[in-house]
Amino acid sequence: MRRDDGQITVMTIGFFMFLGLLAVVVINSSAAFLQRQQLDNVADGAALAAADGLSRADFYRRGEVRLDGREARRLIGEYVTGGDIRVVSVSTDGDQVHVRLERTISMAIASPGWTSRSTIVSEATSQLRLGD
Repeated sequence: MRRDDGQITVMTIGFFMFLGLLAVVVINSSAAFLQRQQLDNVADGAALAAADGLSRADFYRRGEVRLDGREARRLIGEYVTGGDIRVVSVSTDGDQVHVRLERTISMAIASPGWTSRSTIVSEATSQLRLGD
């Protein structure tokens, strides 16, 4: 006859380990999601700020709506403050500006064997339009 004493203990320990790992994943992904939303807001604001970089020379001489790349970069640099946000790229194409930002975040709970830092990226595009 086989003895089954202690089998439920092993299963209970395994179940609690699974619940612990699940909690770590949920907490870390929620924290990363919230920080990504914040970075999205900064990227949107930076793109809108850069859209104010109208090339006044082109506009007043030829009536063209074009964004000045240097002015857009300067405006984004003024808008994005904080040492942990990096401006990766700024590109202008006529009346549009595209911004890409990065931020390195720390995970709320660092599991053994997993990295405790991750990089999140956000991109935003804004277009300058004249009112009729």
